[in-house]
Amino acid sequence: MSRDRTVDVLVVGAGPAGSVTAKHAAKNGARTLMIEKRQEIGSPVRCGEGIARAWLDELGIVPDKRWISHQVSGARVISPAGHVVTLTEKMAGNEVGYVIERDNFDRMLAEEAAAAGAEVMVKTSAVEVLRSGGRIAGVRAKHMGQTFDIRAKVVIAADGFESQLGRWAGIDTSLKPSDINVCFEYTLKHVDIDPRYNDFYVGSCAPGGYVWVFIKGPDSANVGIGVQLSKIKPGERGAAKRYLDAFIAKHPNLSKGSPIREVAGAVSCCQPLDSVAADGIMLVGDAARQIDPLTGGGVANSCRAGKVAGEVAARAVSSGDTSKEFFQAYEKGWRAKFEDQMYRNWMAKEKLVTLDDATFDKACEVLAEAELEVVNTLEILRLIQRKYPELIKEFEDLIK
Repeated sequence: MSRDRTVDVLVVGAGPAGSVTAKHAAKNGARTLMIEKRQEIGSPVRCGEGIARAWLDELGIVPDKRWISHQVSGARVISPAGHVVTLTEKMAGNEVGYVIERDNFDRMLAEEAAAAGAEVMVKTSAVEVLRSGGRIAGVRAKHMGQTFDIRAKVVIAADGFESQLGRWAGIDTSLKPSDINVCFEYTLKHVDIDPRYNDFYVGSCAPGGYVWVFIKGPDSANVGIGVQLSKIKPGERGAAKRYLDAFIAKHPNLSKGSPIREVAGAVSCCQPLDSVAADGIMLVGDAARQIDPLTGGGVANSCRAGKVAGEVAARAVSSGDTSKEFFQAYEKGWRAKFEDQMYRNWMAKEKLVTLDDATFDKACEVLAEAELEVVNTLEILRLIQRKYPELIKEFEDLIK
């Protein structure tokens, strides 16, 4: 018996971007189906699991102890020589807050989508796109060995960093090696850590990226690294793990820990794409490269963009117009929320990856001594410029 079916909105991928999109599409009256290739939403975890708090209110997400592992008071940036820049939540512009159980968080968002009326199917993968009159009109899907067609007025590609749907639809989401960070992370138990702060180590310990220590509990932490792909020799395998192992070995408070989980993956750190939509399809989240290029954080941007995508998808169905032109409402919506910040942070990232350890030390020394009320890229550069103007020459275009 054929399982072919037709819906208004098809969301491919049940991560945060997909679930928030499905929720708001269904909430606004669209018959919505969300498919997920994995058998369990949220697993395996591929995330540092640190998120800010401020954006949760914007999306009506209520903090819940089922997915909050730990709450921190701030963050510390640590230079190669050990200069420590301490950022409270207020100083960092609410860029810190919770360390979460990402699998529980993802399932919560999927449950909210289902509660709003979206249907969810797991172990269901998209194997190709369907077209009608030159537009994307659904996907050919595979579930438990059976292949069938899902036709949809609007397709949402929320299929992550390795997204195939965007490529199949002809949307250019290609990345340069300098716009990819290769990541590796341990969850370590029995470590000595300050539970008040998440820590970020910069410099040659993590070429083109940083090491993070995110607190999961009184004696446990996610300890991970991102290394820019262009900094890794061609054909070199396991470089991120080797850098992280070397870092941990130099820190007795971490090296005494026992690993209970290993996570590997990659994240984009590129400037905003020119287009994330075509006739019949919109990309959202990692698939749309909506990741903060400086921090590699993507959950907040994915969810914020997902809300816009879901609302626009429902309006497109209602109006009968699912063209790329109609989807400019989505393009304008998500870009108004965070495109400028993405672009500024990409420019800052491009400069930061050129700095040596001595420069990081000087910069962190200045910031550690300063009494800051609010920390942002512009204020940081101005402070450093006062003491070490020679360090800022490459950043002058960001100060204007």
